[in-house]
Amino acid sequence: MPSNDVRTLLYTAVPSAVAGVVAVAVSAGVAGGKGALGAAIGTLVVILFMGIGMVVLQRTAKSLPQLFQAMGLMLYTAQLLLLFIFMAVFKDTTLFNPKAFAITIVAVTVVWVSAQARAYLKAKILYVDPESSKGETPQKTGSSS
Repeated sequence: MPSNDVRTLLYTAVPSAVAGVVAVAVSAGVAGGKGALGAAIGTLVVILFMGIGMVVLQRTAKSLPQLFQAMGLMLYTAQLLLLFIFMAVFKDTTLFNPKAFAITIVAVTVVWVSAQARAYLKAKILYVDPESSKGETPQKTGSSS
């Protein structure tokens, strides 16, 4: 992974993990140990889903740049659908508190998407190739009449 991609992943994963830690603390205070466990699992699910999605999107951008925007929209839709399905599957579990789990998934997802948008806005990504450093002058390619 290029350093710019690693930096973007770092700038999105760290705020999401911090939001997850806050969610675990709040859930532990409100719902006890099961709430903390639900919030921790929710945080891990979001970071895992969104991190894998970011890696897939970056690889798509490198290999098939013409599909980048469509792939991004499809990927975010699929991620949100998978997170919704994940919440629906575990809505009646007794292993952890499902409300803390669901609220944490939503909160950490919002933090992830916001941090990712901020990271892309702050990144200095060139959208045109800089001119060659050899100092060569461009040659005329058209007719000179």
